Amino acid sequence: MTILVTGATGNIGRLVVRELAGRGVPSRALTRDPAKAAGFPAGVEAAVGDLARPESLADALKGVDRLVLFPYPDTAEEVVALAKAAGVRRIVVLSSAAVTSGYDTTFHLPVERAVEASGLEWTFIRPGEFAANKLELWGPSVRSERTVYDASPDWAASPVHEADIADAIVTALLADGHTGRAYTFNGPESLTVREQVALLSRALGESIRVEEVTPLELRERYLAQGGFAAASADFMLGFETYDGEVVDEEPDLDLSEALVDASAEIVTGRPARTFGEWARENAKAFW
Repeated sequence: MTILVTGATGNIGRLVVRELAGRGVPSRALTRDPAKAAGFPAGVEAAVGDLARPESLADALKGVDRLVLFPYPDTAEEVVALAKAAGVRRIVVLSSAAVTSGYDTTFHLPVERAVEASGLEWTFIRPGEFAANKLELWGPSVRSERTVYDASPDWAASPVHEADIADAIVTALLADGHTGRAYTFNGPESLTVREQVALLSRALGESIRVEEVTPLELRERYLAQGGFAAASADFMLGFETYDGEVVDEEPDLDLSEALVDASAEIVTGRPARTFGEWARENAKAFW
C-alpha cells in the first residue's frame, strides 16, 4: 500500500506525512517545490507535481492506492479521474465544516462531488476553525505588543488542533468503517477569545492583553499584516461565505456552538486535543 499526500507541506499535510511515517506506512509527499522535499521525514518519498496542472501528477500517482486530496476545485474532476485510472481505490478529502452549514458550494464542495461521483471509496474530513489560524491572526501583535486585537472578544469558538485533523485523515485512510462518511467536527471545548488568550498567556508565562476594536479597525490591521490575515480581513465587515456572499447578520447556524460536542474523537476514537495543549505546543512561535 502506498499513499499519496497532496498539500504535503501545509499545516495539515505535513502532519499527515509525519504520522504515516511514524506508523511505518509507505507514503509519497507531493510538493510543487523540490527544495521543500528536504523537510519530509526519513523514508518518505517526495514527488514533484501541482494539482493546478493535472498532467504533472502522472509519476506521483504510479503505484498509489490511497490518496489524501487537498481541495483545489478547478481541476478536481480531472485529478480524480487520473487517480482512478492509476489504480487509486480510496480518497480522503480535506474539506470544511462550511460545506455542512451550506456556506461553501464553490470551493470544497466541488471536490467532494468529484470524488463521490468517481465510485471510489471516500471519506470527507470537515473541520471547523483551525487553531493554527491564531499564529497568523494574533502572532504579529502578540510578538510586538503582547496584545490581541479583536472586534468580538466575548464571542465563543471551538478551534480544532491541526494534529487532530491530521489524525482523523490518517484514521480514515488506514481503518475500515469510514467509507462513505462525511465527518464534521471542531475542538472539544467552547472558548471565548478572552479565554483563548488567557490560555495562551499561561503557555507563554506572560500576560497578553485583549483590546477590543471596531470591525473596520481590525480589518485594517489584518490587511496590513498580509498573508492569511489579509485574506480574512473582509470577514470583519460581515459574515462572508466561501462563495463570496456577504451576510450582514451572524448566520443562523453557529458551528462553534452547535458542534462543540463533535470533536475529532468521532473519527479517531481518542479524546481531542484542547486549545490549551495547542497553546503550549506553539508558545515559541509567539516570541
